[in-house]
Amino acid sequence: MLSWPDAYMPPALAGIKHPTLQLFDSYKGKKVDILGEQSSIYICGITPYDATHMGHAATYLTFDLVNRYLKASGKNVSFVENITDIDDPLLERATRDNQDWRELAESQIELFREDMTSLGVLPPNAYRGVIESMDEIISTVAEMIATGKSYQLEGDIYLDLNQVDGAIENLPIALEQALKIFEERGGDPARAGKRHALDPLLWKARKGDDPFWEAPFGQGRPGWHIECTAIALKNLPKASSTSITLQAGGSDLIFPHHYMTALQAKALTGVEFASCYSHSGMIGLDGEKMSKSKGNLVFVSKLRQEGVSPALIRIALFANRYSTDRMWSRELVDEANKLLTRLLSALSRQEVAPTFEVVQEIVNAISDDLNTPKVFDLLNTWSLKTEEGQVGGSPGEISRALDTYLGITL
Repeated sequence: MLSWPDAYMPPALAGIKHPTLQLFDSYKGKKVDILGEQSSIYICGITPYDATHMGHAATYLTFDLVNRYLKASGKNVSFVENITDIDDPLLERATRDNQDWRELAESQIELFREDMTSLGVLPPNAYRGVIESMDEIISTVAEMIATGKSYQLEGDIYLDLNQVDGAIENLPIALEQALKIFEERGGDPARAGKRHALDPLLWKARKGDDPFWEAPFGQGRPGWHIECTAIALKNLPKASSTSITLQAGGSDLIFPHHYMTALQAKALTGVEFASCYSHSGMIGLDGEKMSKSKGNLVFVSKLRQEGVSPALIRIALFANRYSTDRMWSRELVDEANKLLTRLLSALSRQEVAPTFEVVQEIVNAISDDLNTPKVFDLLNTWSLKTEEGQVGGSPGEISRALDTYLGITL
């Protein structure tokens, strides 16, 4: 599947040192080093039944920073993003709107491409739709069947978690809570005949008029989690001791999606799926979680139509730590505009405060779990020093650093 046009990323300033990137691991509960000269990153993409909202933007901008930092520090990055172009929510929305589900998906995929292009997000090396990856997914399900760790239930195929070491014992949340969230997010814990209530669906047998694909184990379509397991394992180079370096996405994917994706990969390979599992926080509006059901989504495309620049969106979303749940508001945009206006004023001067040391401090802050609030404090301090008449720097060094590490093009 086509992704979107590449965005120019200036090379790092000569002489800048890049500390090892550290990211908070949602399962380990601590920061971990992203090691190695080769990094393989898998990020879960959208289900294309609605436009890109600020929650989506926060996630893809966050891991754009990771991609940029690793590349700027000279690492070889393989970045894969999927798009779930066949799923129950997509079919339900298409039925509700009396629209062909394929046309709905393509229209929203195109809008997503436009939004990512506008926001200056570096495109993935591979942008893989589920439909175009169906052969890989069917092959992965067949491999799982061959391990003897799956079972059939009325034509549906499930992974038997009891045959995956630590799967139940190491749940990231209490079992009772896991069962509740599993059901809320597409699982079927109450289904009679399952060996364990949390067993994830690998293959959904053909039912009614739903789309289906031919497979050696029966007509149907894949479960949600196995899609990402297959696409990641078959499109990314293996990390040193795990299958991939980083599994990325929004915090709503911590359980069950990323947990089940990792378990399925471990069942197939015998090794841990990712060296790090990193997640961006949820974005709310006016004190409430932003969601389709509440009808309080703020769309990137609408902000663009209103003239809100990509730089303002980036600054507003990075004003707080990426991993925290936070609110989107007009006040946040106004504060971002104040910083941007001040920066532009400082950068328009021929004489500015020293810059090389500031760029190094910006790099240090980003390496420390993407500490963007500290970055903006540094930029505010530098602007103040410039306003006070300090000299000895180059405005181009600051502009270049903003573009390279933060994707902010002025």
